[in-house]
Amino acid sequence: MKLLKYIEDKPLLENEKVKKRFACRAVLFDDKNLVPILYVSKFKYHKLPGGGIKTGENKAEALNREILEETGCTAETAGEVGEIWEYRSKWNLLQSSYCYLGQVTTKGVQDFTKKEKAQGFELIWFTLDGAINTVRNDKPNNEEGKFIQQRDLCFLEEAKKILEERKKEGL
Repeated sequence: MKLLKYIEDKPLLENEKVKKRFACRAVLFDDKNLVPILYVSKFKYHKLPGGGIKTGENKAEALNREILEETGCTAETAGEVGEIWEYRSKWNLLQSSYCYLGQVTTKGVQDFTKKEKAQGFELIWFTLDGAINTVRNDKPNNEEGKFIQQRDLCFLEEAKKILEERKKEGL
């Protein structure tokens, strides 16, 4: 998968022991060409649906589980967007996020965790340009949100480039 970006708040030292986390995310489209984005009201930022890959899961299983939990939707993958690495020194965490394009096949009800509910998760549907502008203009009030904003803005902008290329090629 194409590496799109490496985000860090300070350099990762060569021999530093870090926790590693792998996650999957998606830029999805429904039948009206709208994109589901999660608003995290407690911390004032928006994010793409997705999350960590659990032990024993592959990327596809993790992605499908996260999409279902956070959007209530099922979806079919329609290609790769890319990968972003983040080094969050505050948590001594190195995270890789794999992002995919997808088409919503069914809609249902979200199944937010207690933590997500406490953070004020809310699902909102945007046009792709609306999602890009919303994420770009967020002003997260916590450290994690600042990383998520950079990461997901990059994924959304790359998804737009991919779709514009496909349109030019008549796909």
